[in-house]
Amino acid sequence: AQLFFNTQIPACLWFLNKNKGNRKGEILFIDARKLGRLENRVNRVFDDEDVQKIAETYHSWAKSEPPASAGGKQAEYEDIPGFCKSAGLEAVRSHDYILTPGRYVGSEMAEDDDEEFAVTMSRLTKDLSEQFDESARLEQEIRANLRAIGYAG
Repeated sequence: AQLFFNTQIPACLWFLNKNKGNRKGEILFIDARKLGRLENRVNRVFDDEDVQKIAETYHSWAKSEPPASAGGKQAEYEDIPGFCKSAGLEAVRSHDYILTPGRYVGSEMAEDDDEEFAVTMSRLTKDLSEQFDESARLEQEIRANLRAIGYAG
């Protein structure tokens, strides 16, 4: 989103390469939505580091062996949840040939906060209850102020 000066809608850039070598039948999806910075309210710009990250990802993908043919040796390229994913044609077919990168790269891994779910829920519901109480108190105060200046609230 906000990548081009004449539109604010999200855009996908497609780079086609007929000479994929060992990556024939695969598509590299890169989701760069979280890269760059807003130069102003309407325009996003990529820094050199952002462009380099995208280029290095593509080049490592193009040069490395697909996992199925790597023969036990470690390939340089690695899928990064939320950023890039190498998908075969079968995966694209299963998504009805929709080529939106977000469908394939997924979301980035959430950090584990080492807090058990029950403890987290207990803390969050307690906080929510306190916020509801504060909301009710503020509502009563606003209604009283409205009545004081002659408006029924």
